[in-house]
Amino acid sequence: MKAEETMIVAGGCFWCVEAVYNELKGVVKAESGYCGGRGINPTYEQVLTGQTGHAEAVKLTYDPKVISSRDILRIFFTVHDPTTLNQQGQDHGTQYRSAIFFKSPTEKILAREVMAEVTKAKIWRNRLVTSLEPLTVFYKAEEYHQNYFQNFTKADYFKKMKMNAGYCQYVIEPHVAEFRKKYADRLKK
Repeated sequence: MKAEETMIVAGGCFWCVEAVYNELKGVVKAESGYCGGRGINPTYEQVLTGQTGHAEAVKLTYDPKVISSRDILRIFFTVHDPTTLNQQGQDHGTQYRSAIFFKSPTEKILAREVMAEVTKAKIWRNRLVTSLEPLTVFYKAEEYHQNYFQNFTKADYFKKMKMNAGYCQYVIEPHVAEFRKKYADRLKK
């Protein structure tokens, strides 16, 4: 078994997805970026328009001896709403779609199996709209997007005001708090 594996998922704002996975035991690194669109090396400003077709995505590097690919996906379907097409909360557009970017037929099959589990368990009232898209290229987002929420929590008052403080306080913070409560036994110490 390889020492580390990777998976790329999109579940709305990458700051939210990255923030929860960074706290999960077995996840070595969560990187914000862009995936599934047209054009080379897109910028945040370009992706934000929705015209490039890229999704805000997170590349997860994890230790499969600590957490399985299946569990990564099971958690994915509980940390965002996979039933709203091109939307997470107040964020609208294809850049906020729910997607799994698979590297192989095996990963695609696994994603379908987990989606079937989630559907059967009736975790969500509405049907899943998560797209399964072949991985082409993952573009790492600009450095200031990396560990955004973690950096926000450590920043002084003035730096927080320069960051997206309202979004961090009223969207990401409650999201992370809910995740911590739900997965307390799976968090890094």
